[in-house]
Amino acid sequence: MDLIREFGSTLGSTARDVLPVAVFMLFVYCVVLRQRLAHTRNVVAGLAFVTVGLALLLLGVDKALFPAGRMMVEQLSPADAHDASAAPAWTSFHLIYLFAFCITFAAAIAEPTLFAVAQRVNELSGGAINTWGLRIAAAVGVALGVTLGCIRVVAGIPLHWCLLGVFLVIAIQTVTSPRMILPLAYDTGGVSTTVVTVPVVAALGLGLAELLPARNPLLDGFGMVALACMVPAITVLAYAQIAMLFEKWAERRERDEA
Repeated sequence: MDLIREFGSTLGSTARDVLPVAVFMLFVYCVVLRQRLAHTRNVVAGLAFVTVGLALLLLGVDKALFPAGRMMVEQLSPADAHDASAAPAWTSFHLIYLFAFCITFAAAIAEPTLFAVAQRVNELSGGAINTWGLRIAAAVGVALGVTLGCIRVVAGIPLHWCLLGVFLVIAIQTVTSPRMILPLAYDTGGVSTTVVTVPVVAALGLGLAELLPARNPLLDGFGMVALACMVPAITVLAYAQIAMLFEKWAERRERDEA
């Protein structure tokens, strides 16, 4: 019964958030553009599905993902992680890093927006950009970004140093990568971290920051999503650079054989 009451409360707050957006869109469509709303029942049903879906997502994140993230962090951390005087080395958290990489890689692969974008890019490029190649490159970037974020939390590295290093690598790759891939690489981080990945990343960051006595969850538990959004640009650019090298190598081999 408590869970049903919480779902009702979450559904009400979600409906209050969705309602202004829906009213504004209907106002623009019907009043500004002076168009008649077609398929009214489908529109209303769609809004209802969106509202219920968002409420279920929020409740699931609060009741399942966040507690599961804390539990996994506690189970995989060294035994003396809670002891402020012991201060285990950051390398002793290797199971946490491995778990973070695997779970976020799987979450990014499952992102529906990344799948849709990869399919569309494959069509627009005439098959030059492979759908699975782009998805795997982006997912590896998300996983590496989250792993770097976990190392940052454990080792106490300031967030701005990590961001600066990632920016530096992206800037160097931008000069040496094919121009065709640049806009896609910059956007990939955004489409790789949406409804599936972000709750997992947030649960990991907060669980790890709450576990370590020397860390502040407010200061150290956040910032991991920023790294998860930025590092995919590096891996997608690297994917394009490797593909370009293989293409040049194939052309050189054909000229030598001729």
